[in-house]
Amino acid sequence: MSNSKWYRIGVTLMIGVFIAYLDRSNLSIALPGMESDLGFSGAATKSLALTGFLIGYALSNFFGGFFTYKLNPKSTIVSMVFIWSLATVATAWVTTPALLIVFRIVLGITEGIYWPQQFRFARAWFTKDEITRGTNLIQFYGQFLALGLGFLILTPIYDVLGWKWLFYITGGLGLFVVVPLFLIFLKSAPDNQGKAAAEDQRPSGKITFQSLGGYPFLLLIFSYFANGMLFWGITLFIPMLVHSLGFVGMWQGFASSLPYLLAVVFAIPMSILSDRTQKRGLIAASGLLVAGLLLTLLPLIQDPVVKMALITFAIAYFTSSYTTNIWSIITTSVKPEAVGPAAGVINGIGAGCGGTTAGFVVVMMLKSSGSYLPGFTVIGVVAILGGLAVYLYTRIQKQDYQEQAA
Repeated sequence: MSNSKWYRIGVTLMIGVFIAYLDRSNLSIALPGMESDLGFSGAATKSLALTGFLIGYALSNFFGGFFTYKLNPKSTIVSMVFIWSLATVATAWVTTPALLIVFRIVLGITEGIYWPQQFRFARAWFTKDEITRGTNLIQFYGQFLALGLGFLILTPIYDVLGWKWLFYITGGLGLFVVVPLFLIFLKSAPDNQGKAAAEDQRPSGKITFQSLGGYPFLLLIFSYFANGMLFWGITLFIPMLVHSLGFVGMWQGFASSLPYLLAVVFAIPMSILSDRTQKRGLIAASGLLVAGLLLTLLPLIQDPVVKMALITFAIAYFTSSYTTNIWSIITTSVKPEAVGPAAGVINGIGAGCGGTTAGFVVVMMLKSSGSYLPGFTVIGVVAILGGLAVYLYTRIQKQDYQEQAA
């Protein structure tokens, strides 16, 4: 079972995350065609369309981790995939911007409830020495393969077939691939861990602020808020940014995909380094700090190719350093029964609120300046602060551990 868990649990959940991110990012490609067909172009409407997912995602992540931590993770995760896939297919039939926003909020709510469950599986199946590789396999590779291959594959589909087919294809993959896979392969806890695994997964009373780690936990939340601004601020707009820099056709798809494909390559040595050195906090902090510094340099660069090179390296290094480590830090620093709620709170406030904030910042600054770059510069400053926050959190955790050991 020790080998098969990497396939039955790791690869199966990775496929689920892969499809989830296709469903999240398809609108970034489809939006220009939808704007034309549905007749909307205002900054506020465009922001709501792009961030509607994140609004629902923030709310359901925050509350979903608490409301579902006593529920069976398998039944919860399968139900959510089924509902959001139906909503994705239905998005192909929208006739008004309001209906589009409603379906995106439904997508966000269901994916937000889904999100904490995968870390309950990871905590049950992977040991402390395996957790970085386990969460990388589930979360990192699913996420960034979807973004890398998704922009590369979905952009020409949009060019040839139109925006409706993006939603038919990505929603259909959830209904006819992910749901059957989850039903067949997922198990909530391994048989060979017996009573210990059952006790580790069984809720032991009420989840409290101290279960999550107390006041230092707020540093993690802010760090993930900065991550949410950085990741979603670029991911929501990268196809449009790339087009504004003069890349069109297949070059637009390739340039949009390259940061995420490079992130997959960088993640291999970074995850090995993290497990060998156990310096996850320092490596995670460097991801936000380096990316933030590179983004603040963008206004000083004139050449569009150099601008894309900076953005590409910023995203690749940030995600391979921060994303590969942050969930290992979270799952090993909170109490076992609090993993689901902690993941929900951090991802809800961080990715949901951070991404929503970034979406409005970039659109509003685009409206006033005519460029995406001023918004990216603001995101870079927040990322630097987030890097300092996660480093401080891990220093506090280390000091507490040393005091307890003494």
